Formats: sequence, C-alpha cells, structure tokens
Amino acid sequence: MEPFNREGGADRTKSRPGSAGDGSSGRVIVIGPYLRTRRGDGDAQTDPSVRDYEARIEEAAGLAGAIDLTVVESIIAPINQIRPATYLGKGKVEEINGLVAGNMVELVVMDCALSPIQQRNLEKAWSTKVLDRTGLILEIFGRRAKTKEGALQVELAHLNYQRSRLVRSWTHLERQRGGFGFMGGPGETQIEADRRLISERITKLEGELKKVQATRRLHRAGRQRVPYRVVALVGYTNAGKSTLFNRLTRADVQAADMLFATLDPTLRALNLPHGGKAMLSDTVGFISNLPTQLVAAFRATLEEVLEADIILHVRDISHEDAEAQERDVEGVLRQLGIDPDADGGQRIIEVWNKIDRFDPEERDNLRNIAARRPPERPCFLVSAATGEGIDALLSAIEDRLAAKRMTLRLSIDASDGAGISWLHRNAEVLNKELQGERFDMTVRVDETKRDIVVSRFAAVPLEA
Repeated sequence: MEPFNREGGADRTKSRPGSAGDGSSGRVIVIGPYLRTRRGDGDAQTDPSVRDYEARIEEAAGLAGAIDLTVVESIIAPINQIRPATYLGKGKVEEINGLVAGNMVELVVMDCALSPIQQRNLEKAWSTKVLDRTGLILEIFGRRAKTKEGALQVELAHLNYQRSRLVRSWTHLERQRGGFGFMGGPGETQIEADRRLISERITKLEGELKKVQATRRLHRAGRQRVPYRVVALVGYTNAGKSTLFNRLTRADVQAADMLFATLDPTLRALNLPHGGKAMLSDTVGFISNLPTQLVAAFRATLEEVLEADIILHVRDISHEDAEAQERDVEGVLRQLGIDPDADGGQRIIEVWNKIDRFDPEERDNLRNIAARRPPERPCFLVSAATGEGIDALLSAIEDRLAAKRMTLRLSIDASDGAGISWLHRNAEVLNKELQGERFDMTVRVDETKRDIVVSRFAAVPLEA
C-alpha cells in the first residue's frame, strides 16, 4: 500500500502499526477521514490553514492510547466530501471492514464528529463499536476527573452528548411500557422514558454545578480581600503546563507525557522575585476541535482564566505543529470570551516551553525570533524540566503585575482600625512601621483604587 503523499494529496490510504501499551483494554483502529481541498488545476492539496494530516492522526492515536487502548493501525483516509449516511465513501467503508475483521478489532475511532445516524450505520457495516472524536475525549475526561466538580462537569457533557444518540446505543429502546387503569394505550416508549430521565439528570447536574460556581465565587472573593493577583496557565494539552506549574510553585501536581494528564484545576501560591506573591492556576489542556459540550461544562473551572490578571500561554515549541496548536488555544480562549489581542495582548505572556529539546544553534535561532517580536507581545524561552529561563519568566510576571499598580506612601492613625483593615483588604501592604501613635505605610494599589487611597488617606506616590 503506497504511503499518502502529503504534498500532492493523492487519494491513497496510509496505514501504520500502532504500539500496544501494558494494560491495554481493547484493540482499536484509528481512522482520520480528513477533507482535502483542490487547486484550480484539479490537483488535491491540503489546506495550509489546517493541521497536517500526519500530526492529526498521531494526536488521535495518542488520545486512544491515553485510555490504554491498543492502537493496531492508524489510517489516513482523505475524502472529497462528507457522505450523509456513513461519512466515508462506500469503497472506503468496505476496505476498512476487511481491516476490522482481519485484526479482530473491538473499536473503531473516527477522528471527526459523527452524527448519530453515521455512527449507527458504520457500526452496522463493521459489526463493531464506533466512537467519534467527541466521544473519545469525553471518555478520557470521564476517566481522569478526580474531584467532585470535575466528575459533575464530565457527566453533564456526556449526558448532553448521549441524549441525541439514544437510538444508536441502547439495545432495549424498541420495547414499550404498557398502560394501565383508565389510561390504556401503549404508554411512553422506552426511548422517551430514557430521554426524560437523562433530561432530569442534566437539570440536577446543572443545579449542582451552579452551587460549585457559587463556592468558587466565594473563594475568589476571599482571595481578593487578601489582594493576591491571579496568573493562569493555559495551553495545548501536553504542552508542559503542569511541569511548569510544579517548577514555579514547587508543587507536586501530576505531570506526565500524555494527553490530558491533568483535568482538575489547581491553585498554588507563586513567590515573585522581590517578595511579592500571586496565585498560580493550572487548568485543563486545550485541544483542536474541543467538543463544545466540554467548553460549556468546564466553564466553571475555566472561570479562573476569565478572572486572571495574567494568562501564561504555554506552548510546546518543539512540536512540529506548534503554530496550529497556538491557533487552537486562541480559538478556545475566544469561545470563553477572552480576546488574545485585546489591549495589545498585554494580558497574555507566551511561554515557549521544552527548549531543552533543541541543540545550541537551534536555541539561538529561537532567541533571535523571540527578540524580533513586538515589545508588547514578548515571549520567554523556558524549560520546565530543567529550570532554564524560569527566573526571567518570573521577573516578567512581576513586572507585568506591577505595571498597572502604583506604590503610595501614607501615614495613618494607629487607632483607625477600620482604615488599616480596608488597606489590607484592598491594597498590597509592602511596609508598615509604627511611629509613635501612627503607622507609616507603603502600599501598592490598582489604578481603580488609587484615587480612593489618595483622597481618604492623603497618600502620595513613592518617589522612584
């Protein structure tokens, strides 16, 4: 079988054996049914704006391996158009049927979004289970969520996904419950009853998640009273966010070379170079074509990103698809209502991680590229594994946090307990010394509260 020609986009199928890991729970074939575009001369060509076929199929195989499935084959199957009934063309469906039978496959993963009808028809054609990209990611999230909040979010997303697929996946739906008494008739069908039960469960989960959001708001309000700024890590899954989180905070959050190793959000104190502190938040990794159900369900978790003063966009700069991953992360941020270009991009700091994978000459080239970036959109080359570049990153975080804050000096009567308390809640107290019956204080405040401090406490700017 000839390999797929990435440049010319010929209509061939590329297959390669997968590697089975210990503890694998099922044999699976991963299929990448990727749409091709055409030039004016009629030749097939990959759209340069989308991810490379090879990178996409490798990611899909990695998703399957993340839940210990044995990937026996990964197949790139370029298509000219999506078939309403089976997504793939008839010939390709028959070809894959032979592979399924010959490899004793228990599951076929389609790296695309299938409609319920397409999923059902493919299962009939191949006599095996079929899972699309959304279902696979939901399965991973279901296994990885550890906290009650994470479990609620995953279950909600899964039920919303499953509700439209009852006709496919439940074997007892043809039966009906009989009526009784004066009602008579066949009663509601089993599928209607199951859909109603799912809807009731969804309503209950949404109520529980609202309570989680309320609790998070209380915690956030508590942090604001002790005015720690929030720095949030975002990035493509497996970009090294958790390793960087551990390096910056000396924590022990799980960090592994796998997709979606970390799901549940974590907050730790971040010590800045000159004695200040911030709160660092590690969040779930993003991925291309992230199911909308998950974006909606994890909104409570991702509120930490929405409220963050600084967002560290961690990129695996060694990945061949680093630029496409960058676009995917920015796309999810926009879904959350965060414009990466707002205010000249001042809220986001790019972190180019895993530079330890490059030789010295390649690192110099990366540094030259970084040096040519606009001053308002800097990037920092780091290795979360070795610690290289971490000090410069911490200094940049501290400078960015202080950019919109003013340092003021004031004197306040020691008996003014309410005023002193207000300052501790609404400002960062850098120094406080008792001079007779008054406190001489040095505080740092946001620009939104600067005028209040100046007028109420007769504060004056600290001279540089």
